Amino acid sequence: MQLLRKLSSGVAWLECWLAALLAGVISVLILLNVISRALGMAIYWVDELAIYAMVWMTFLATSVVIKRRQTLSVTLLPDLLPDSARRWLGVFSDLMVLLFAVLLVYFCIIWFDPVTLFQSGWDVQAFQMDTFNFIYAESTNTLGVKKFWIWLAMPWVALTLVLHASINLMDALFGEPVVAVQETA
Repeated sequence: MQLLRKLSSGVAWLECWLAALLAGVISVLILLNVISRALGMAIYWVDELAIYAMVWMTFLATSVVIKRRQTLSVTLLPDLLPDSARRWLGVFSDLMVLLFAVLLVYFCIIWFDPVTLFQSGWDVQAFQMDTFNFIYAESTNTLGVKKFWIWLAMPWVALTLVLHASINLMDALFGEPVVAVQETA
């Protein structure tokens, strides 16, 4: 359990720094976009790259927020409940997050279909003919990058959510009382 807790904390730390780095990249890209358009020399791929960076940043930050229990919530009902009922409501909430994460992993496996891709010998053309799944063929409009690289945010976050939600659920069931992690400056 301690190993998983350390892994979860390490992954959350990495995700937090990557999200912060992407936030900086987005700011630079937007500034570059504004300057290039003001000079009448728009760089079209900047918009697309900023959007994809924002997608990854959002998914990474969401995983960290779930890990730290810092999601937005309406606490009207929990505030009215006694401590034992509040604890079980927290367990139920953690269980629902874990269920969502497991379902997300399942749907990502169906979507990316890595088993069939492996059975096709990593041949994308054969994979497409067998499955009519064109996930690995579609490219971005201006960058020319295969979109599945951007879409890998989904399975990454699905897997890290399973890890973080599992630790949160175990802590809620067997550990200390559930409270949000407070960051200190």
